[in-house]
Amino acid sequence: MDLVAQSSSAVLAKAGWGVDEVDHVVGHQANLHILHALARELGVGRERLVCHIDQVGNTSAASIPLALADAAAKGHFQLHDRLLLTAFGAGLAWASAAITWPEITLA
Repeated sequence: MDLVAQSSSAVLAKAGWGVDEVDHVVGHQANLHILHALARELGVGRERLVCHIDQVGNTSAASIPLALADAAAKGHFQLHDRLLLTAFGAGLAWASAAITWPEITLA
């Protein structure tokens, strides 16, 4: 988890955001224990975690897009919310992104 937290901190620094400015953290949905450990390491309250692993299980590489879609459909994100996305793959690869939630128009 150390590398994921380091990656998250690095991307937040590049974005010029403090952890307290992040509205939602969307981590790889491997298991709830890992998500809670990430929140603890970053110093983020669990209420800012986007979790839906209890509904779909570990969906591997699709976990962040599925968690985003689920939270967006439930109205959890507002225009300009700041999101930290962070993931790992088999402990050998990791990446993070800082994004601002866009206006989405469905046709």
